[in-house]
Amino acid sequence: MSEKIVQTAGRNQLGEFAPEFAHFNDDILFGENWTNQDIDVKTRCIITVVALMSQGITDSSLKYHIENAKNNGVSQKEMAAIITHVAFYAGWPKAWAVFNLAKEVYGE
Repeated sequence: MSEKIVQTAGRNQLGEFAPEFAHFNDDILFGENWTNQDIDVKTRCIITVVALMSQGITDSSLKYHIENAKNNGVSQKEMAAIITHVAFYAGWPKAWAVFNLAKEVYGE
């Protein structure tokens, strides 16, 4: 059984303003969903990066998830292959934006 992920970003940033959203973010999305044993964490990280890239989300949330993928075993070579593959389905300009974030994360 994997260790439960403890997330506090929701409470830290929105706790008083939107406590219910913070609860869903920290306890449900990251706490329960991310510790579900049906998908390993590395695969879950890849899926998340692909989902955000596909939507064109290239802000700090995607950078966070690229860092999370790196920390959970996704190599630079794998990340480059993932972004390249998804570029054909999600769009070339999105891939350029994601590559810029990935290069920051992987120190290239």
